[in-house]
Amino acid sequence: MSFTLTSPVTGGAQTGFTTPAYVISVDTAPTSAGKQYAVASLTGTQTGVDTSSTPSKPFTITLSRPQVLRSLGVVDPVTGVLRSVPRNSYTIRVRKGTIPLAGQAPVVAQATLVIDVPAGSDLADTANIRAMLSLLFGGLSQISASIGDTVVTGVI
Repeated sequence: MSFTLTSPVTGGAQTGFTTPAYVISVDTAPTSAGKQYAVASLTGTQTGVDTSSTPSKPFTITLSRPQVLRSLGVVDPVTGVLRSVPRNSYTIRVRKGTIPLAGQAPVVAQATLVIDVPAGSDLADTANIRAMLSLLFGGLSQISASIGDTVVTGVI
């Protein structure tokens, strides 16, 4: 699997952060179909942010693919149409321990990105799969700080 991150990971722009970056170390993924990294240290100005320090306050990123990759089903011999098109789901999940109220125990926040790819399109239409992902990551990068502001303020 080529889901491999190199350290440090340059963070996206966020209000109040100056050149955020995350020094990561290899961690144990929940399944054999994934890779996981823990944030070992921070660079840049990220006041109030802590690293992956305890099981109750993680700061991890997990990249995974389906345990079993699905392939195309059977084409109906009469209509020539696929009876069903299964999907392969790839997941990127970031977990971060957060404090809901001063003096309280940490609670884990999660950001999950699921990429559903119809089986067969990974061979028959690679350019459009790549275009979909290009727009996704370009758009997210462009509005990284705005997403952070919206999640913190509730204003979209």
